[in-house]
This record gives sequence, C-alpha cells and structure tokens, in this order.
Amino acid sequence: MVAGISLMHYGTATHHAHAHDVLRRLYYIPIILAGLWFALRGGFGVAVLVSCLYAPHVVFQWGRLPTVHPEQYLEILLYNVIGILTGFLAGREHSQRLRAEDTAEHLSASYQKLREQADMILDIEDQLRRADRLTALGELSAGMAHEIRNPLGSIRGTAEILRDAFAPDDKYAEFTRILISEADRLNQVLEDFLRFARSEKGNNDRFFPGEVLQDVLQLTMRQAYNGAVEVTGPPSDLPAVVGDAGQFKQVFLNLVLNALHAMPQGGCLQIAAQCEQTYLVLSFRDTGDGIAEADLDRIFNPFYTTKEEGTGLGLAITHRIVQNSGGKITVRSTPGEGSEFILRLIIADDPSVQGEQSHA
Repeated sequence: MVAGISLMHYGTATHHAHAHDVLRRLYYIPIILAGLWFALRGGFGVAVLVSCLYAPHVVFQWGRLPTVHPEQYLEILLYNVIGILTGFLAGREHSQRLRAEDTAEHLSASYQKLREQADMILDIEDQLRRADRLTALGELSAGMAHEIRNPLGSIRGTAEILRDAFAPDDKYAEFTRILISEADRLNQVLEDFLRFARSEKGNNDRFFPGEVLQDVLQLTMRQAYNGAVEVTGPPSDLPAVVGDAGQFKQVFLNLVLNALHAMPQGGCLQIAAQCEQTYLVLSFRDTGDGIAEADLDRIFNPFYTTKEEGTGLGLAITHRIVQNSGGKITVRSTPGEGSEFILRLIIADDPSVQGEQSHA
C-alpha cells in the first residue's frame, strides 16, 4: 500500500495540488494499520518508511517550485507522531487485554479449584452423615438381632421335637417342617443384621479375585441353570487386590444373586475384568429388569429394597466391604435392559501391602 501511494505521488504532476493533498493523507492508512497490528514497532517503522519515501518527492519535485509548502514538511512530522501514538496506544491495549485474559484464566482456575474443593467437602459431609446413620442402624440391628435370636432358637428346637413326634406323612409333620424352614429363613435375616452391624475395616490382606469368583460361580451354578441364566466369567488368573477373601466372597455372592433374582425369565450375566492404572475393574452386567433412576441414589442404603422379599442389607453390606478395602462400587442401569455394578479394587502391587495369599 505504501509503495502504491508513493508511485501515484511521483507519477502525478505537481500542478495537481489537490490530488497530492489527498495522496499524502492516504499515507495515514498504512501507518495506523501498522500501529494497530504491530504496536509501536509497526507504527513507527511504517511512519519512518513513509517519511523516507515522501521526503524526496517534496524536496526534489516540489522544491523546484517558486512557492514554499511548509505543510508538506509538517505532514512528515505528523506521520511519525501518528505512528508512534497509534503504536503506543495499540500496544498498551494489547498488554491490557493479555493481562485481562491472564486474570480471567486465573479466576477460572481458582473457580474450578473452589468447585472441586466444595464438591469434596460435600462428599465428605455425605460420607460422615452416612457413617453416623450406619453406626446407629448397626447398633440397633445388633440389639434387635441378639434379642430375637434366643427365642428363635427355642422355637426351632421345639419344632424339631414336635417333628419327631409325628410320622413323616402326617400333615402336622409338614407344619413343623414349614415352621423349621421359616425359622431358618428368619435366622438368615438375623445373620444379615449382625453382619451389617459389624463394621469391619479392611485389613490390607491380598487375595486373588479370579479364584474367589470361580468359587462363587460354582456355588450359584445350579441356581443359574435352573433360572435359565447364562453366566460368563473373567479368567481366574486376575492380579491380586487389596481386601479380605472371605468378605469379598460375600460381595461377589451378593452381586451374583442379585443379578439372578433380577432375571426370573432367564437372561445373561456377564462378569468382565480389566486393569485401569492402579485398579482392577470388575463389572457385573445382567439383562434383567433394571433399576429405576429414582432408586439408583438409594440402592446402597441399608434396609432399602425394591424386592418383595429381603432385608435390603445385601448391597449395603457390599458397599461397606468395598469401601473399607479402599475400593469403589458404582451402578448404572437402564430400566427394561439391565443393570451393571462396577467394582474398582486396588491392585496389591505395593510392597507396603502385606499379608498371606488368601483363597475363598
């Protein structure tokens, strides 16, 4: 642009004074643009270039005329003043914009950090409330279970004595068998209450979940076969994880039985495993009825159940065992399609993790 304006200057005869007035003012356009784009260095540099190109035109072409035109020399001075001023202001605006962007980034990072800390505090408060609630419920459950167990044992013993007093084909013998069966079922409920009341912390033992899972699948094989449920499990050579084998046998058994109960018409239970950094991720995916979205947030609460039968303690016990071992358990479900329980267990590759290898 500067070269084009200069060529028009040199190519226009000096008696076209008005044309030269317009042309020399066109120089302000590249000067201002350079100042806006490249700050002080651009504005001043282009102003000097324009001055060097325009000065010979004034000196050699206009200098031969009898009249002096001081405004042309003043224009050269203004080129430099405008270039410096435009570049300075543009540079300061650019610096302020960079500082504003930097401040905005810092504020955004601080806000994000504040949100994370707030979420962490809320999560800790929720865990504390849950722990207090579980402690109170556990103490209440233990007291009730102990008070009921003694008379329940007496009832079962009496029923066994009465059963022996009748012939096997007598209808009263059938009543005693029903009484014994119901007493056993109630005793199992009491076992769940007592197991829930015992808040056992993880002992940093290590066990092999693949072997424990194989034992659980053997125990439930007949029930799965009778319910027309196809079960596919992970390989048995999974890495050792932190936790107690006996407790996690109960965890795996609860999850498998829940899946079988969710598929009364048959289906598929897929147990998969994969390693993610320091965690072994186990997933139990069924093709059952699924869990309503409104129930997902309460599924691990004690005494909460969507079944007609059951105490609602199975998943609460499962959640507590997994949490005490340092792991995590989550659930996702689509009603009508099935549910997936996901366990994240710490891989026992840390030398600080001691303990003998445990087997189910």
